Amino acid sequence: MKFIKTDSYAKLSRIAANIIFAQIINKPDCVLGLATGSSPVGTYKELIELYKNGDLDFSKVKSINLDEYAGLDGANDQSYRYFMNKNLFESVNIDINNTYVPNGKAADLEAEGKAYDQRIVDFGGIDLQLLGIGLDGHIGFNEPDCCFTKETHVVELDESTIKANARFFESEADVPRKAITMGMGGIMSAKKILLIANGANKKEILEKAFYGPITPEVPASILQLHSDVTVIYSEN
Repeated sequence: MKFIKTDSYAKLSRIAANIIFAQIINKPDCVLGLATGSSPVGTYKELIELYKNGDLDFSKVKSINLDEYAGLDGANDQSYRYFMNKNLFESVNIDINNTYVPNGKAADLEAEGKAYDQRIVDFGGIDLQLLGIGLDGHIGFNEPDCCFTKETHVVELDESTIKANARFFESEADVPRKAITMGMGGIMSAKKILLIANGANKKEILEKAFYGPITPEVPASILQLHSDVTVIYSEN
């Protein structure tokens, strides 16, 4: 496990983008596991600049996202499909047909989860998985629980997650209460994991996740069992 501490979000984003850059350069047809939320926005901006400068080619890349709100489709500006389109996909030359986000509007979300897991298998696994971390230790929408869930599954969002995500909606009441998320099996099957965390308020949960016991009550703690994890952290 490798820890990198930086003194700014800008540096964090640049380092993370360079790691993803190296992955694409070394394997142009790689499978990237991507994340949403505020943490990776700077990383995506850096990747877009690398593309615009002619340094990076996404044409053979496949991407598979961690999660999606239940009940939201890609046209909804709070959906994670919309987020990815606006923050990365529409600004680079990735084939949109090679980008995958769980279907939050699927009639059968359980079946959607099984199909999503099979897609990861069909891809031969994820080459690099980008993660953020919640204040309660969640990764994707894998919330604190009594056990780790392996499969892509539907979750009831924790109250702290709802409050944290309320800033993206008109009100807290508008935040969906359920989501579909990649399980720990999909995440842990990635060949490399890159976790980014920004802000002094993330320090305590990072210490619990990577220096405390491995427990589903701190979902990110399972990453201690992975053989290739890089954590980039900035307090500012």
